[in-house]
Amino acid sequence: MAEISDVMVPAEPVGRSAAQPQPTAPHLFAHPAEADFAGFLDFYHVPWRYEPTSFPIAWDGDRVSEMFTPDFYLPEQDLYVELTTMKQRLVTRKHRKLRRLRELYPLVNVRLLYQRDYYELLAKLGYGAVEITSLQPADIERILFSPAELQARVRELGDQISRDYAGRSLVLVGVLKGITFFMADLARAVTRPLAIDYLSVREYAGTDGVSVGIDRDLDLDICGQHVVLVEDIVNTGLTLDYVQRALLARGPASLRVCALFDKGERRLVPVSLDYVGFAIPNQFVVGYGLDYRELYRNLPFLCVLKPSIYRADDVTT
Repeated sequence: MAEISDVMVPAEPVGRSAAQPQPTAPHLFAHPAEADFAGFLDFYHVPWRYEPTSFPIAWDGDRVSEMFTPDFYLPEQDLYVELTTMKQRLVTRKHRKLRRLRELYPLVNVRLLYQRDYYELLAKLGYGAVEITSLQPADIERILFSPAELQARVRELGDQISRDYAGRSLVLVGVLKGITFFMADLARAVTRPLAIDYLSVREYAGTDGVSVGIDRDLDLDICGQHVVLVEDIVNTGLTLDYVQRALLARGPASLRVCALFDKGERRLVPVSLDYVGFAIPNQFVVGYGLDYRELYRNLPFLCVLKPSIYRADDVTT
């Protein structure tokens, strides 16, 4: 029985020579199904490598007589994927190779995938919160950031905030309600003692036009506290500017702003952002807490909504 190292190079199989998996030279896809699968992975921002490793699975004495090269490797999941068609002859052959691979290299994570299994795989990659099979073609133009990309960046923001507030406690203040998912993940990523509070703002129509006011206020007294104002997305800066001024008037020891998404092209009021997750284009985005008419908040990724879904006069936030 062979073992596999951290760099995915099998050790010498029991009773065999020290034959090692060999990198496969880049080349065009061998089958249209492979190109389709690569496009599928690209759409959902799942990193992949095509036929990166060949595993010896049979020997004639000390000479390797048979190799098995899985079609794809997904590095974030440490998963090899072998695609198959519905031809039983090919399926039977691939099952035999997979059984042999698992016998020799039990630490290699490999899976035989039919086309119908694509969405089951996506569920395991963090997309299980929605019915993607019906959602993607109807509503989504493209995905900007996958669940893995979002979580990695949130962890980085949490690490940075933890370093900046070393030896101190802080208060995270979130602006409802698009902040819900980001705030929960960020709070878990920060290692300093912290309290969490929320406020919400709304627009009011007055005699001199539309103004912004606090609709739900904080429960905590932030006077003398180190405060990080957490925003899901910053667009024009009008709302953020108002909230910053309202919080500063309460006498915090410090006030910094952490925004996961910054749509700088739409800025009307200059605002200072201390922590930024991603700069994004001036397009209508939903997911990871952001909504359109209260829908799409539960999407685990950030995506661009198709223009046919919304009207131009809705894009005002």
